[in-house]
Amino acid sequence: MNIELIKDIVDYGIIGLLGVMSFMTFWFWMERILFYRGVDVQSFETKEELEIELTNNINIISTFGSNAPYIGLLGTVFGIIITFYAMGQSDSLDAKMIMTSLALALKATAMGLIVAIPSIIFYNHLARKIEVLLAHWDIKEKKKLAD
Repeated sequence: MNIELIKDIVDYGIIGLLGVMSFMTFWFWMERILFYRGVDVQSFETKEELEIELTNNINIISTFGSNAPYIGLLGTVFGIIITFYAMGQSDSLDAKMIMTSLALALKATAMGLIVAIPSIIFYNHLARKIEVLLAHWDIKEKKKLAD
């Protein structure tokens, strides 16, 4: 199999997967924000029901945020392996080619971090929104008991 083909498969596979993760993270974050805007805590009979509704899909955001750097690192490791393989197959060692290949291998790690950082920010933002909505439910219950 051609080394360039393997490089393209790794490149587009890893970067593509991270791109899909980034899109899904943003999608789920926006879906949750829109859902939270319309939540009426008064309509829930138990706190558990409210909590189940509030926490839908946020674990996906957390999972993407925690795993994106590892997926990026995997792409970098594959890129370095491919670079070393190409160096071993080459008759002459060209420093320019080696440095370019290693620099390009690092882009997967950078992309992983670009996906992970906003994902964790989104997750923390949603976690705070959940805390506030659950606190509103507790306030509602205390008022109900006081009456």
